Amino acid sequence: MRAILGILVVLAAAAGGGWLYWDKVMVPAKNRSAQSAPPAGFAMPVEAAPVIIARADRRIAAVGTLRSNESVTVRPEIAGRIVTIGFEEGQKVRRGQVLIQLDTSVEKAELAQSQAQLALARANAERADELVRRGAGTQRTLDEARATLRTTEAAIQLGQARIEKMTIAAPFEGVAGLRKVSIGAFVQAGADIVNIEQIDTLKVDFRVPEVFLAAVRQGQKISVTVDAFAGEAFEGEVLAIDPLVDAGGRSIVIRARLANPGDKLRPGIFTRVALSLATREDAVFVPEQALVPQGDRHFLYKVVDGGEGKPKVARMIEVKLGIRRAGKAEVTEGLAKGDVVVTAGLLKIRDGAPVQVVPSPPPAGQPPQGTQPQGQQPAGPQSADRG
Repeated sequence: MRAILGILVVLAAAAGGGWLYWDKVMVPAKNRSAQSAPPAGFAMPVEAAPVIIARADRRIAAVGTLRSNESVTVRPEIAGRIVTIGFEEGQKVRRGQVLIQLDTSVEKAELAQSQAQLALARANAERADELVRRGAGTQRTLDEARATLRTTEAAIQLGQARIEKMTIAAPFEGVAGLRKVSIGAFVQAGADIVNIEQIDTLKVDFRVPEVFLAAVRQGQKISVTVDAFAGEAFEGEVLAIDPLVDAGGRSIVIRARLANPGDKLRPGIFTRVALSLATREDAVFVPEQALVPQGDRHFLYKVVDGGEGKPKVARMIEVKLGIRRAGKAEVTEGLAKGDVVVTAGLLKIRDGAPVQVVPSPPPAGQPPQGTQPQGQQPAGPQSADRG
């Protein structure tokens, strides 16, 4: 009897506890859920923006060094004493302009001697030829006279060439560097005199990884920046690609050419190079905050028309991405010009949810739209008649 009474007491306590839990916990929670659930036809407010149509450049970043379009160190081929310097250091020189004149007094005297010997050698050759025709001379004498004549003519050509090489001219138009000699100095053959640099157009040599071998080609555009002119870019194009891949660094050596207006840039400067591999003029970009990554896939919500009399709807679509730049991502597949994507409020919506596009909040420090800064009044309509 006592056991039955105890069981009844336990059952009564369990029933009372269940009723208490339902009344105090489940009913309030159900009421709160009903109150928080959006009513039928409610459109969730979100921020959205149309896609951006802009040019997309696929680029490779590299570092390089500027080089002169043409560069030469002027050196004499013959030893001699400098009598004239025909250029100013750091100034432009013309092609063919005389840079250095060496003393030619000895060479001119030797040339005059050879010219005097030429007249005698020519006369001897003519006399020997006449004697052979008359049968009074030998063929050997005639051959020796002709050989002497040719030797004398060669000596004259040699003297003229030596005199020409005593005058050193600029091989191309450029800017003269700092000279290393002075008037009166005796220079040996091969001694450095001055360097000439053609810098109105420059070359830049840089390297890219060998994986881009199939993508690089002659004529591609580059953009060059240097620390000396921060914020300024110099445009150029690929001139040549070295056929030999560097086995040590597994890289391709590329040479490009760029204009140098005003001779602002100089050879030897360290540069940052951006090589454009491909360009798409009408690429589609979206803000990066609109993307919903899921593993290695990317999704976003596109705002579409919900139908007649219905609010707009957010549709989740998968997209393929291209390049990224300045907080924006290129969409290569999935969107088109004129599409609108959700940029804020992504966690509050799901695929097919009704949405209401609201304006984005103004940047920090900027008053909301429709308000005026304190102390200013909105400008009223102006009248052409001032009275």
